[in-house]
Amino acid sequence: MALFANSDLPAARRRSRASTVGWSLLGVSLAVTVVVALVPAPYVIEQPGPVFDVLGDVEVGGDTVPLIDIADAETYPTSGSLNMLTVSISGSRETPLNWFQVATAWFDTSKAVVPIDNVYPVGVTVEQSNEQSQIAMQNSQQEAVAAALTDLDYDFTTNLSVAGVNEGSPADGSLEAGDTIVSVNGETFTDVTGLQSTIAANGVDSPATVVVTRDGDEKTFEITPVMSEASTPTAILGITVQGDFDFPIDVTIQLEKVGGPSAGQMFALGIIDKLTPGELTGGQDVAGTGTITGEGVIGAIGGIRQKMYGAVRAGADYFLAPASNCDEVVGHVPDGLTVFAVGELSDSMAVLDALSTGASTDDLPTCTAE
Repeated sequence: MALFANSDLPAARRRSRASTVGWSLLGVSLAVTVVVALVPAPYVIEQPGPVFDVLGDVEVGGDTVPLIDIADAETYPTSGSLNMLTVSISGSRETPLNWFQVATAWFDTSKAVVPIDNVYPVGVTVEQSNEQSQIAMQNSQQEAVAAALTDLDYDFTTNLSVAGVNEGSPADGSLEAGDTIVSVNGETFTDVTGLQSTIAANGVDSPATVVVTRDGDEKTFEITPVMSEASTPTAILGITVQGDFDFPIDVTIQLEKVGGPSAGQMFALGIIDKLTPGELTGGQDVAGTGTITGEGVIGAIGGIRQKMYGAVRAGADYFLAPASNCDEVVGHVPDGLTVFAVGELSDSMAVLDALSTGASTDDLPTCTAE
């Protein structure tokens, strides 16, 4: 008996040693995995943000006020909701996410993992990005008012001016804050979006002819655009532009800590609803997104998938999506949401007319796979 016991001892020791090595390797692997998971990742996460009914009230400075307040004109009761949607960004260069947070977001269909450079370009701080976003929001509000009043046949005048010039940009040394933009390549504009489109069409291979007035004098500059570092690169001069409108009525849009131009469509619809008899939504809960020009053209926005999920969470049944975003909509519509594709304010009005009257929506444009 002792002989057999002694002969088995080396094998037992080998098994024990192998087990120890195996557990050690597993422990090292887990440790490495944990360390790697906590390493900063060059990504941010886009997720559904707060939802605001443009027909309702919001908190501003501790007070409850109408999101859209109109003076000097008769307004009418509204019903239902016209929800504008936002996207929240998690992560920044100053507070980077780790790989574990990024990996978790990959499995959540309401979130998107985006390269940090697409949201916060190199050399641009969070504060600078927020400032640019606020200016974009202010322009969006003004263009929404212009689109709504144009639809309602109001007359008004408009000017575009330079709000700021980026250091080292093509416009640096030529244009100055306060310049009033007369034309670009011979074209005049009634909104910021039209100006941006003309610069984009100019491209980066030849200079654009920019005419401005400064202190009462007209000046002409030849400025060659460069490509932006945005997720969708476009030709830019490196200036921030704001629209100065002279409206016949006073429309105030009150909203704190929300930036960007993507609520333009919903602002315009809310203004129209308040300025016209009847209820534009017919009591329905409608959400939507999209930039808008003074002429009522609805443009593409970012984060539309997250906004559709935000709409569902807010209880909306219908969603107005820019037609130019349809490639991102197809195959990603949350259950319970009906999406309509709109390219102009008149398209959105047609959708709301059908919803409010109970008419068929079968012939209205939707996002379909090509």
